[in-house]
Amino acid sequence: MRANIIVEKMKLEEKAALCSGFDFWNTKGMERFSLKSIMLTDGPHGLRKQAGDADHLGINDSIPATCFPTASALSSSFDRELAREVGVALGEECQQEDVSVLLGPGVNIKRSPLCGRNFEYMSEDPYVSGEIGAALVEGIQSRGVGTSLKHFAANNQEFCRMTGDSVVDERALHEIYLTGFEKVIKKSSPWTVMCSYNKLNGTYNSENKWLLTDLLREDWGYDGMVVSDWGAVINRVNGIKAGMDLEMPGNTGRTQEEIIEAVKCGELQEADLDRVVARIVELVLKAQDNKKTGFRYDQKAHQAVARKAAARSSVLLKNEGNMLPLNPDQSIAVIGAFAKTPRYQGSGSSKINPSMLESVCDALHEEGVIYDYAEGYSLKPDGKSSDERIKEACQAAQNKDVVLLFTGLPDAYETEGNDRSALEMPKSHLKLIESVTAVNPNVVIILQLGAPVEMPWRDKVKAVLLSYLGGQAGGKGCVDILLGKENPGGKLAETWPVQLADVPCAKYFPGGSNSVQYREGIFVGYRYYDTVQKEVAYPFGHGLSYTSFSYTELQFNEKEVSCRITNTGTRAGAEVVQLYIGMENSKIFRAQKELKGFKKVFLEPGESAAVSFTMDNRSFAYYNTAIGNWAVEEGDYTIWVGTSSRDIRLEGSLKMNGDGQEEKLADQKVKLPTYYDLPTGILEIPEAEFTALYGRKLTLLNKTEGKPYTVNSTFYDIKDTMVGKMLFKQMMKQASNVTGDDYGQTEMDESALHIPLRLMVMMNMSEMMVEGLVDMANGHILKGIVKLVKSRKK
Repeated sequence: MRANIIVEKMKLEEKAALCSGFDFWNTKGMERFSLKSIMLTDGPHGLRKQAGDADHLGINDSIPATCFPTASALSSSFDRELAREVGVALGEECQQEDVSVLLGPGVNIKRSPLCGRNFEYMSEDPYVSGEIGAALVEGIQSRGVGTSLKHFAANNQEFCRMTGDSVVDERALHEIYLTGFEKVIKKSSPWTVMCSYNKLNGTYNSENKWLLTDLLREDWGYDGMVVSDWGAVINRVNGIKAGMDLEMPGNTGRTQEEIIEAVKCGELQEADLDRVVARIVELVLKAQDNKKTGFRYDQKAHQAVARKAAARSSVLLKNEGNMLPLNPDQSIAVIGAFAKTPRYQGSGSSKINPSMLESVCDALHEEGVIYDYAEGYSLKPDGKSSDERIKEACQAAQNKDVVLLFTGLPDAYETEGNDRSALEMPKSHLKLIESVTAVNPNVVIILQLGAPVEMPWRDKVKAVLLSYLGGQAGGKGCVDILLGKENPGGKLAETWPVQLADVPCAKYFPGGSNSVQYREGIFVGYRYYDTVQKEVAYPFGHGLSYTSFSYTELQFNEKEVSCRITNTGTRAGAEVVQLYIGMENSKIFRAQKELKGFKKVFLEPGESAAVSFTMDNRSFAYYNTAIGNWAVEEGDYTIWVGTSSRDIRLEGSLKMNGDGQEEKLADQKVKLPTYYDLPTGILEIPEAEFTALYGRKLTLLNKTEGKPYTVNSTFYDIKDTMVGKMLFKQMMKQASNVTGDDYGQTEMDESALHIPLRLMVMMNMSEMMVEGLVDMANGHILKGIVKLVKSRKK
């Protein structure tokens, strides 16, 4: 390997230097070895390359780029080819802008619909996350640009994401939270993997040897590079020992000196350092080999891809009386500010500066559709509505054949760094829906948001079209669906619960200030709802069409399942055929069914096609904690093929031989009765049972670290000190720039309190300045002032 030859010729100082970035987005170059600096920058649904001051929160402007539908939308397409096509376009834009690695995709599991970053993630199901994530990676990397699979691992909330400990039992960790990553790594070999900020079962992921070396490299065979999330490094030397390769962003040389000193004193073996540096050099060489100088992408072609992706990711949740597609000759009212000023992406590090932006109103006008418009609510996220807006909306809606009502969640509700506190929509949106449905029953709701909401109004409207966050071409993509130019073929990649209390982790999300316990175990999303037969608003995999499909000819053995799908309607359309497998009378606790395959099939009216799924041992396996490996239980398995987890069209039974390893878990039924007999009400797992499942002592919740404070202490730790109060006030002033308003200030204040002090280096503070402030928090005022003065002189 060329990288090893180069590393052999390097001095210790040169090796240490390469282990951290040059600045916020770039690696260090090394002219002596013809190694150039390469850029890693934000994605994942568009390119966020900053031309000016760098930040990791989407505050400062970036160059114009195509904003594609976010992951919550794209995964709902259940379309691997579409995801790959979007990936190709992303790779081309990176090539033009000399970006070597796009930071994405994110395949973290949607444990709770309240996670503020769910719009960036694929699904509650690891199979969907892995398959769509792998297709996206393949597309991007086919253009000679790397990806960074993130956030590895068990990073499922924004609250305390930088310091919190994700306490997950071994079985749930492997079956739910790691499988998506494993699938992407084995199928598409991302150039890099990004380790997350959080701890996993007591160890920060940036220095977690079990995660980064034992599992990732030795078990899964990954040979790429691991990069830290920006500011996630706690102890650089421990990180190298664990297999954490590149620290980002760059620093002023502090960790470089730490590495050199550790090697010289014998704390760090130079062979461990060499392995890390070789992987960094290998990435740089790969980027240099794949650079296409002078490449230019076709902006119009990318806009067309974004439009197609928006349409094919849309999910038709309800269509009573065939309200959709629209007849352009109908009298139409368009209500809702989102129709003119679309909500098309989330906030934070993935916030794209769109190269163009098309609204629904623009698209309807272009199609020659005549309509009356009313704003309905203010775009300001304070939740207030005016009587005048409501009155205008009702006047526009009255006596119309159909009312298109655009609603959802304002931008500030879904953002990196802050979780939602409720599943409710803004009061102004709810009041608008209530008022308009009172004067006209023919209402079509179009939802623009990144995650589920409670829908107390769903029985009062005729149709519901879920656009999610459709990107910059979402306006035209939505109108293509509304007018029937595209047949909706999207399916829900996450369950939409009736209310927050129904969510299996409702009692355990987001946990305490330093720990969150995943007490629901493997029972995430539909694995819980279907097992206990809990009512949901819309089930996993659900999505309607303007045509109909029949399922026939089910055949299967232990290696393959096949059936025939026929378009029995009058329109061409796509069906997502879903394969689920379950086992009754298992000796271990299990979900009723698990998704093990899906295929999207496009059919003309009357056309039929054979659909087949290949199965292997993992299709039937569970993770056996007694042996630390996957195992198959002998018995009868149910094969389900359907159009959602609750709309099963074909069913059969299959006898499988097993390995008998479940006998080693025979005592679980006594120790874990709740997991074997889940309550149908609010899921509450006794601490003693979770402790038994977890197999070790539980982390204390809400523990506050006292003096002496360090750079790894949080604002919460020092909040009562003089310097803590001053810093927090300044930080909140900057944080308000993310959303441009004071929405959820209480939640944002609470979230910001749990940011570690070391992250202030990403707010244009030097490391010496941070150390000086820490000294002051510890009461060493003079010592701290001296460091502050020195830092300013530098």
